[in-house]
Amino acid sequence: MSAEKDVAASWYWCASAITSSKAFPTVYNMSAEKDVAASWYWWVSPGILWKAINALAATNFNFRRAAHILGLDSKIEKCLLIPFREIKVECTILKDDGTLSCFVGFRIQHDNARGPMKGGIRYHPDVDPDEVNALAQLMTWKTAVANIPYGGAKGGIGCRPSEMSTNELERLTGVFTQKIHDLIGIHSDVPAPDMGTNSQTMAWILDESFMGIHLQLLQESQLESATGLGVVFGTEALLAEYGKLISDMKFVIQDFGNVGSWTAKFIYERGGYFEWVQNIQGFMWDEEKVNHELQKYMRRSFLDVKAMCQTLNCSLRMGSFTSGVNRVARATLLRGWQA
Repeated sequence: MSAEKDVAASWYWCASAITSSKAFPTVYNMSAEKDVAASWYWWVSPGILWKAINALAATNFNFRRAAHILGLDSKIEKCLLIPFREIKVECTILKDDGTLSCFVGFRIQHDNARGPMKGGIRYHPDVDPDEVNALAQLMTWKTAVANIPYGGAKGGIGCRPSEMSTNELERLTGVFTQKIHDLIGIHSDVPAPDMGTNSQTMAWILDESFMGIHLQLLQESQLESATGLGVVFGTEALLAEYGKLISDMKFVIQDFGNVGSWTAKFIYERGGYFEWVQNIQGFMWDEEKVNHELQKYMRRSFLDVKAMCQTLNCSLRMGSFTSGVNRVARATLLRGWQA
């Protein structure tokens, strides 16, 4: 353990040196830096040094940097960081073999200042409150960057869907939905597919909650592929700045779930080359309309982020954070927020 502590300490001082260098000209709260350093865990596997960072600490770190760059008041900063609502439920189901199994589910509703919250529900054994909280917060900033009238949420259940039957998954989804259905809906919080879930899961949620969404909206071609297609449109916008096309590039796909698999499909159709893939697992538009609007929003969002980067002389990631945080902060103040 002492070796791990030494490495973690080295990371902390390395981070201190980097963030105080010209690469990061903006001075920001050192406590955020300590949060990140404290969340690094190290282990050695067949001679390879791996590192992983707590998702919530990393997200909070970037948020605090963006808040400092924007000069946000400390009170509004704290307000934006704390989720609107955190839900934790126990889901007990009868398995096919007649035994009872208990699972823990979460739904974090982060912010609704710009509109109803939205976000995926994932089924995975590593689901935990910090991860769900981080992803809900990121959804708030992402919808703001895309400038669509939604806030951020995220949900998940700690389970292994690959080891469960269809009937067991349906029962689990039903119990989870029963326990949160009063807090979700098209005007408050809209669930979506994520890792380990799909359009069938959404149909079960719809059947249990009667959210009033037209069943055709759950079609795989429009719902499950949208995020992956958005990734491709954003990539095309970025490459266009350098006079390149997807067909000119080599790609690596990190994770091959709903988003990664559809991203790979669309990149392949555009002539992209893959180095490798890592895998762990009431009103409607037609598909052509969805794709057209998605491309328009992604291109416009990229240009907004690019402008922010040029103004602040920062990276694309920090430009995205500052753009999203700024829009949510403005909406929060316009709605009459008071300390």
